[in-house]
Amino acid sequence: MDIKLTSKMILEKEFKKNFKGYNVEEVDSFLDEIIQDYETFEKAVAQLREENRQLKEEIDSTPKRQPVASAAAGTTNFDILKRLSNLEKHVFGSKLYE
Repeated sequence: MDIKLTSKMILEKEFKKNFKGYNVEEVDSFLDEIIQDYETFEKAVAQLREENRQLKEEIDSTPKRQPVASAAAGTTNFDILKRLSNLEKHVFGSKLYE
């Protein structure tokens, strides 16, 4: 991001005066509004940069999560269903399948 002006640069900018030039008070008033906006932008950018820095630190300090491998545990959905079926047969006996 390449910012060419700061609120201070705008405030200190002087224009050459000409007989048929712009109304000095009108230009000053408009520049005052621009300066206020720049100051607001500068504060917002500084806050966002600080928040960004903190979030990056938080990410770096958070341990990486390892994916849970259900196959490594030796259990699959089919195995679970088979065990449930055997338990039902044992608990309810043949009544379940009549």
